[in-house]
Amino acid sequence: MTLMNEPIKRAEIKPKYCRFKKSGIKYIDYKDPDFLLKFINEQGKILPRRLTGTSWKYQKKVAQAVKRARHLAILPYLADQLK
Repeated sequence: MTLMNEPIKRAEIKPKYCRFKKSGIKYIDYKDPDFLLKFINEQGKILPRRLTGTSWKYQKKVAQAVKRARHLAILPYLADQLK
């Protein structure tokens, strides 16, 4: 018999952290498509901060680097060429 006042057990939530602050990265290279693909979903959109855990300062730098890489055709604008 279970009690109704028993708290619901949730899976342990992994704490989010800014990988740039943790590893001391100052410059995000727009010429490195493998690294930038970690911040793009399968549709080709830039992932938001709430999913990646990136601080706002580095999120702006990531977005700028992705946009520069798209402009130079290092990364595709559309997801058809991601696969």
